[in-house]
Amino acid sequence: MQFWDVVLQLLDGFKLSVLIFAVTLLCGAPLGLPIAFCSMSRNKVVKGISKVIVWVVRGIPLMLQIFIIYYVPGLVFDFPLFGELDTWFFLEFGIQDAGRMIAVLIAFTINYACYFSEIYRGGIESISKGQYEAGEVLGMTKRQIFFKVILLQVIKRIVPPMSNEIITLIKDTALANCILVAEIIKKANDLAATQQLVWPLFFAGVFYLLFVGILTLLFGYIEKKLSYFKS
Repeated sequence: MQFWDVVLQLLDGFKLSVLIFAVTLLCGAPLGLPIAFCSMSRNKVVKGISKVIVWVVRGIPLMLQIFIIYYVPGLVFDFPLFGELDTWFFLEFGIQDAGRMIAVLIAFTINYACYFSEIYRGGIESISKGQYEAGEVLGMTKRQIFFKVILLQVIKRIVPPMSNEIITLIKDTALANCILVAEIIKKANDLAATQQLVWPLFFAGVFYLLFVGILTLLFGYIEKKLSYFKS
């Protein structure tokens, strides 16, 4: 197999890795906010349920969550939902492993939404109550206080932990291969097994390094832009 043929296969796998990363970020980051508000709710039932869900999701390895979401419908309800989706997407659109990909995206979104929710909660609760009280003294509504006084400070405070979590996310996409989603690590493993080529595994590492490097520079730039708050 030619060098560029191997590189193209790895690029195909990396596209899936980036897709998992992007969908998880676009869905998980917004979903984390209502979960955070539920965890801070004055309603003890809502708060308790939210905290238990976050505790369970954060306490179970992501790989096991992928297995649970993918296999439980078939084992418990005798309906292999994602296997049926695999077949349907292939017959209708010629897309392979779509059901597996959907299962992975669900697992990643739920998992990272819970992690993001704790970051949001920590950022919001780190703002002193005095700032809320000062806003009320000035005649501001709760909405105005949150969006004009609190929000920018929260964003600045959560950027470092969010950047760490997002960088971890791109590396965690490799876990998708546990149910045979053909992301870049699975592609590299298949090439090692079928073509007896070891270097694609190291080459896959280069893709991750470059992506993580770009993200690191991006978040460094964002942190500098938000440096107007000195604490």
